[in-house]
Amino acid sequence: MPELPEVENVKLGLESLGTVGQTLAQIELLSAGLRVPFPRHLQRRLKGQSLLGISRRAKYLLLETEQYYLISHLGMTGSWRSFQQPKKHDHVILHFESGFKLVFNDPRRFGVLDLVVKSQLQQSRWLEHLGIEPLAKEFDGDYIFQRTRNKTAAIKGFLMDQRHVVGVGNIYASEALFAAGVRPTRAAGKISRSEAILLAKNIQTILHAAIVAGGSTIRDYRDARGASGTFQQRFSVYARAGEKCLKCGTVVRAKTVAGRNTFWCMKCQR
Repeated sequence: MPELPEVENVKLGLESLGTVGQTLAQIELLSAGLRVPFPRHLQRRLKGQSLLGISRRAKYLLLETEQYYLISHLGMTGSWRSFQQPKKHDHVILHFESGFKLVFNDPRRFGVLDLVVKSQLQQSRWLEHLGIEPLAKEFDGDYIFQRTRNKTAAIKGFLMDQRHVVGVGNIYASEALFAAGVRPTRAAGKISRSEAILLAKNIQTILHAAIVAGGSTIRDYRDARGASGTFQQRFSVYARAGEKCLKCGTVVRAKTVAGRNTFWCMKCQR
């Protein structure tokens, strides 16, 4: 599933296509929905609205018009692209008055497309439970330390819990924990303040680096211009089970933690 750096790159790509400021002439629905049905009156409500901006909240894209936010989640295999010719699994086409078209494609149909009135955005079922953004200045070691006190669940699970911090995901949680020298199976409540500070700094450093690299393409991910990410070429532990640690040469291990395959070095991470 695309994580924060991938969704951020989709946002940047959509902005670069020049759609911001254009008016929607038609919304063409090619199916009844994705993970959930498309909202009623989606076409009527968006027609004639101008696209004022594109932002990201956690792993959601927010397309802002005068009255609404079109909320988009990519799911496992979703993607936005400029429309050149039809492809299998196209579900929605946004037609602009200029003649430009944006299309959402999703082979596995785990994505989401919803519409909310602007004043109700934070109360939407998709966003109301979300925690802090890891790239926000409020996210730091003290935040991690205070939120993890007395928690017995693994620190890896804490980092992937969207109620605590959003968008880090499986890949970047594994990489940040390695960089901080913290074993992913350690109880979150056992993390020291100094470790929490180091972990927060590494989360932000790695996320920024991944955004610059265009994200990580493991299978299907492409940005709005169809480009793959390259951060997967810099993985220290993720998907490297059985290979030697790049720091010490110890074999990288793998185990399911918080329902996700997790990778770490027994020597470098305590």
